[in-house]
Amino acid sequence: MRVIVTGGAGYIGGETVLKLLDAGHSVLAIDRQLPPQHLIDSGAKWHTGDFAGEVGLDAIRLFAPDAIIHCAGTSLVGPSIANPGEYYDNNFVKTMSLLNYLVTNKLTHIRFIFSSSAATYGNPIMTPVQEIDPTEPISPYGQSKLMIDWMLSSYRRAYGLDFVSFRYFNACGADSQARHGQAPGATHIIARVLEGVKTGTDFMLYGTDYSTDDGTCVRDYIHVEDLASAHILAMDRSIPSDIYNLGTNAGNSNLAVIQLAAVITGTSIPVVHGPRREGDPAILTADAGKFMKVGTWKPQFNLEDIMRHAWAWYNQK
Repeated sequence: MRVIVTGGAGYIGGETVLKLLDAGHSVLAIDRQLPPQHLIDSGAKWHTGDFAGEVGLDAIRLFAPDAIIHCAGTSLVGPSIANPGEYYDNNFVKTMSLLNYLVTNKLTHIRFIFSSSAATYGNPIMTPVQEIDPTEPISPYGQSKLMIDWMLSSYRRAYGLDFVSFRYFNACGADSQARHGQAPGATHIIARVLEGVKTGTDFMLYGTDYSTDDGTCVRDYIHVEDLASAHILAMDRSIPSDIYNLGTNAGNSNLAVIQLAAVITGTSIPVVHGPRREGDPAILTADAGKFMKVGTWKPQFNLEDIMRHAWAWYNQK
């Protein structure tokens, strides 16, 4: 198939590009950022520019894709609270421009696969979270993703848009062949812990007074390669247009992640306790059974795999 990946130079987008190529698909990757060399050399075609700009939209039409995997966007909770305008514009407004282009040019038959987020749920009423649970995001980032989910559903009703939206839980790890991983300075906990080990710096643990077993946040950590595999499966049109959680149906606390990192790296990790971060719920884990039932997907990697693959990536850079 012919597949476009927006945000292809990024963490999830880049892994998706590699897995698509592994599966024999033809890929056009679009990103405002110049991709790292290992992605330039991957065999994908590249367009460096804004996917919602005139040139980017024309590139999408000319490539004539069977599917668009839309990973582009701005993705951090804290900065979205400080600068919400950027998140509403870069996530919602630009995605609307892309969808309107597809509608205007009668391209709604293209399967549109969207990178949504568990942040759409906010502080969940119970865990693991199901897709039918209330969506009450507590950050502009989560709000911008929910707005897109709403838009996709309404565009399907009005214009016949063919879409799948994945609400990711905590994406982490690195390519199992150490070809791709997170860029330096990533803010997710596994990246921060391992970078701290590499640089010999203390790890700042935000919040130790949550109502959890050890007082730290609990999250559902899913391997980036499992996310990429879900994208590829979602190109199959037998998968109904809908919104799906992607997670492992299990949670691990921040403290457990730090302890596992110490085991994997063979290093004692000095921890500094900091305050809670605004916008962080105590527990956020997925019930991903809905997507598992409609296809053949299930997570292949556990937390130890995630940590080992990420550590291998950091050690070969």
